[in-house]
Amino acid sequence: ALRKSLKEIIFVIQSQSYSFHAKKAEQLKKIILKEAANITQELPTVLLLHELAKQEGAWTILPLLPHFSGTYSRNSSWIFFCEEETRIEIPKLLETLRRYDPSKEWFLGKALHDEESSVIHHYAFSENPTVFKYPDFAAGWALSIPLVNKLNKRLKSEPLKSDFTIDLQHEIALYIWDKGGGPPLTPVPEFCTDRVDSHCATQFRSFLPLCGQPVKKEDIFVAVKTCKQFHGERIPIIKLTWEGQASLIEYYSDYAESSIPTVDLGIPNTERGHCGKTFAILERFLNHNRNKIPWLLIRYGYGLGTDGYSYVTGGGGMVFSREAVRRLLASKCRCHSIDSPDDMVLGMCFSGLGIPMIHSPLFHQ
Repeated sequence: ALRKSLKEIIFVIQSQSYSFHAKKAEQLKKIILKEAANITQELPTVLLLHELAKQEGAWTILPLLPHFSGTYSRNSSWIFFCEEETRIEIPKLLETLRRYDPSKEWFLGKALHDEESSVIHHYAFSENPTVFKYPDFAAGWALSIPLVNKLNKRLKSEPLKSDFTIDLQHEIALYIWDKGGGPPLTPVPEFCTDRVDSHCATQFRSFLPLCGQPVKKEDIFVAVKTCKQFHGERIPIIKLTWEGQASLIEYYSDYAESSIPTVDLGIPNTERGHCGKTFAILERFLNHNRNKIPWLLIRYGYGLGTDGYSYVTGGGGMVFSREAVRRLLASKCRCHSIDSPDDMVLGMCFSGLGIPMIHSPLFHQ
C-alpha cells in the first residue's frame, strides 16, 4: 500500500530560478527521491516550480493548475507543495494522507489565521479575522486531484484577475474557498514548522540557511529613506536598535538635519510611491564616493496572472548589487513621476533587463 500511494503523490518544490535557490531545491529533490527509494522501486514525481513554466507568474501556482490537471489527474491522488527548506518524513506523510479520501476535494495544510485584520490581506474578514484559515507554506500543503480539476475548470471559465499578489498563502486559500463555494483549509497537525516531534510528517528549519561566507559589513552600504516629519519619531528607534550593526549608513530625507545627520536629496517628500527618492539614492550610491562598495541595502525608516512582473516590496528592505544598480541606471528605465511606487517600477525595470527578483522570507514587512 505504501508503494502504491507514494506513486500517487506529485511533490512540487516551490523553487526559484536563481542559482543558489535552484541548487537548494535540487538538493531537496534528491533527498525526497533517496528516501522514497528506501520504500519502493516506483519513485514519485518531484517537480521544481521554476522549471514548470517560462512565465513570470509561475510562483503564484494558480496559473500552473491547468498543467497539473492535464498531466497528472489520471494516475495521481495528491499534489504536495513544499518550500526548499521543508524536510519531509515520507512514511509519516503517506500515513497522514491516507486519512483523507483522495476521491474528494481536499485542501490540507498547517492552519494560520490573522489575529487582527491586516492591510496585506486587504482587511479580509475584518469583523472576525480569526475565522479564515490559510496554510503555512513552510510546513507543506496539499491539494487532492479532484480539487485541482475543479479549480482548473473554474480557471477556464473565469480567467485569473491579474491584480496584486502580496501574500500568496492567503490569496490561494481565498481563491480555493471561493466565498464558500469551495473547501476551506483542513488543518493537519502532522504538518509542522516550529515543533519537532515524532508525529510530524514535515518540519521546517527556521534557522538561517547556509548561504556561504557572510559578506563583510564594510561591503554593505545602508540607505535609510525618511522625511522631515519622521526625524523625531522613527529615526531614534533605528539609532537605538540596528544602526550600530551597520558599518556604513546614511539617512536620506527631504531636509538636511545635522544632528542625525540626514542628507537632503533635493527631492520633495511625497505621500506615497517615493520613486524619485529611490532613484536619487541609486544614483548617489553609484556615482558619489561610494568607494565601489558592492552591496546597497535600502530600508524604510519604519519597522500574476499574465504579462505581469514580480517585484520585491520596499517595506521589508531591498538589496542591490552594484552591478544591478549600474545596469539599471545605464538603461532608460525611470519613474513616470517622483511619487510612482518605487518597488513596482524597480520590478518592471529589472524584469525588462532580465535581472532576477529573488525572494527571501528573511526580509520582513
